[in-house]
Amino acid sequence: MDFTKGELVTRKSHNHDLLFRIASVSGSEAILYGEDVRLEADAPLNDLVHVEERDLKQRKQKEKEQLESSYRLFRQDYQLMKEKREYYISDGYQNTASYFQLPAKVLHVDGDRTYLRKCIDLYNRMGLQVHGVHVNEKDMPFEIESLIEKIQPDIMVITGHDAFSKSKGQKNDLRAYRHSKYFAETVRAARKKAPNLDQMIIFAGACQSHFESLIRAGANFASSPTRINIHALDPVYIAAKVAYTPFMEKVSVWDALRNTLTGEKGMGGVETRGLLRTGMPYFATDEEPTE
Repeated sequence: MDFTKGELVTRKSHNHDLLFRIASVSGSEAILYGEDVRLEADAPLNDLVHVEERDLKQRKQKEKEQLESSYRLFRQDYQLMKEKREYYISDGYQNTASYFQLPAKVLHVDGDRTYLRKCIDLYNRMGLQVHGVHVNEKDMPFEIESLIEKIQPDIMVITGHDAFSKSKGQKNDLRAYRHSKYFAETVRAARKKAPNLDQMIIFAGACQSHFESLIRAGANFASSPTRINIHALDPVYIAAKVAYTPFMEKVSVWDALRNTLTGEKGMGGVETRGLLRTGMPYFATDEEPTE
């Protein structure tokens, strides 16, 4: 059976558990990218099965339901945070002055173009200001400093594909991971530009990434504590939670993970200060500023 780049497949050896896109084919082997999880894998062609239209439709419907459920939970959290801010800024609703907010800026660096587009769509849906850049994982350490200088982000997401291979070493051996080394090097390079954990918030990692090395390198949040797969959109929910939490409040790790699709088995981190700054008064005007 022939397989070509871009086709959707499942693996017989893993009981067809995940949906993959074929990234490349070489001889009798294929490199696979998870369609919904940030996993890179290789597999022999005789282990692959084309996905039938009916199966694909069912998988997409289930995925859509999961995403909508997670988004609804986020919106509930956002509404509660908004009401809390309005109560605080109005001094218990005694002051009717309007207020304004200074939004956080997100730099999302992704090793996968398809994931990046999906993430940007979700950032936009959440009302976040994002600058998305596709960079190969191995090139990230060399490009991140110039991107930080150009974008000046408040939040940075460093992600793409990753995988742990038992045949290459133990779980504590960074050489047994496909891209964790490059993610860690990228975080360290970023921290040279912004050493303070509250100056620039960093999420780093992908499926099965070496969580401990990413945290030691300086990430606020990272994947994957138990080396499981994470969902492609999980970093966006982390970024949104930090972006919409007032800077006078901390973001507990549990609060940051609560609305993700993976939870604490796939992601973790350290207590981090929120980034949303609220000011007042706000007077709407059509006048342009003069010199």
